[in-house]
Amino acid sequence: MSASINTSTAVYLVANTTRKTHKIPVYIGILILLFLVCIAAFAPLFNRFDAISQNLDRVREAPSLEHWLGTDHLGRDQWARLAAALRVSLGSALIAVLVAACIGCGLGVLAAWRGGGAERAISAFADATMALPGLLLVLLVASLSPGAYALLYLGVALSMWVEYFRVVRAMSHRVLSGSPVEAARLLGFGPLYIVRRYLLPELLPVIGTLMCFGVSAAVLAVAALGFVGVGLQPPAAELGVMLIELMPYYEEAPWLLAAPSACLLLLLIALVLLAGEKDPR
Repeated sequence: MSASINTSTAVYLVANTTRKTHKIPVYIGILILLFLVCIAAFAPLFNRFDAISQNLDRVREAPSLEHWLGTDHLGRDQWARLAAALRVSLGSALIAVLVAACIGCGLGVLAAWRGGGAERAISAFADATMALPGLLLVLLVASLSPGAYALLYLGVALSMWVEYFRVVRAMSHRVLSGSPVEAARLLGFGPLYIVRRYLLPELLPVIGTLMCFGVSAAVLAVAALGFVGVGLQPPAAELGVMLIELMPYYEEAPWLLAAPSACLLLLLIALVLLAGEKDPR
């Protein structure tokens, strides 16, 4: 009896320790993301410079007490530009992912619920969208009006909604064909109750994971568009725009490229670590 109790206690302790160990990367991701969000939100409070004011008498200066990250090739304060770039990159990525998730999840639930011709039509549209490479689709939409924020968000969202659609449709089929949902329908419960009671608890963990990876992919997409000159245009501060502007000066002032590169890397690492918080079922 005593040996049985000791064994159960040991198994419980090991399982509890394992769960805590698995949470460590999530906590690290949260701390990194909070650090970057604090820079984006509160940096202007501690800096008298803005992101676009030029001072050609003080170009490519090294970091100092006045300019914490130095100045770029046009004498603009790098700390102010980095904070503005983080706000743009995070904001654009979040908006694009929310739009993509709403479109994909809505169409996925609709296709699974209605079935038949509606599902075939939506699936055909999704397959047609997948036929185009994601970045090419973003480039096509963004090139209609280079530098336009709305088209940039729309292009990124259009390249990402299919993933949400496919996952949500597959999971919705499984849930809607289950006996609990059939019993709820026989008892007269409506669609809103079934979605809230049965679908959402199954879908939300998976959608949360997809959104974490989606934000990181959107950040990279926006940065890549800025890097090739199709996304946001100077003097807008964005991580990809900063990298392409500062690339010619990497030998003379390597610290200028270090800050946006490090922020982009940290942002992606934080979002990937946060995706481990979800437990898809």
